[in-house]
Amino acid sequence: MMTDRIADSLTRIRNAALRRLETAELLHSKMIEAIVSILVEKGYLESYTVEDAGNNKKTIKVVLKYDEDGRSVINELKRISKPGRRIYKGKDEIKRFKNGYGTLIVSTSYGVLPNDEAYKKGAGGEVICSVW
Repeated sequence: MMTDRIADSLTRIRNAALRRLETAELLHSKMIEAIVSILVEKGYLESYTVEDAGNNKKTIKVVLKYDEDGRSVINELKRISKPGRRIYKGKDEIKRFKNGYGTLIVSTSYGVLPNDEAYKKGAGGEVICSVW
């Protein structure tokens, strides 16, 4: 039984990028869909679609993004807050990540947001993952 769907999804994206696959298939949840949409918005992924897998289940098909040399745009994709140890940060602690080159994905009272938008709205929250 899988206990952490977010970590599983991030690992599937990481592994697909290491193997230089075009797409990766993730299990669907609203949280994972929000994370993937932020990754697409920030330019780490090409696109995504939500597909019906039958039997009342959905999957998210993610199209990975590579640079002109064939290397993945994602250097590191890391789960921060885990089920056994939640990590919370205030708005001042999530202002910048990797000097603006990276992105923290934060679950706030306004929804799942990247760190720069969460800082603008003045909201801290649970740091889900980091990407750069």
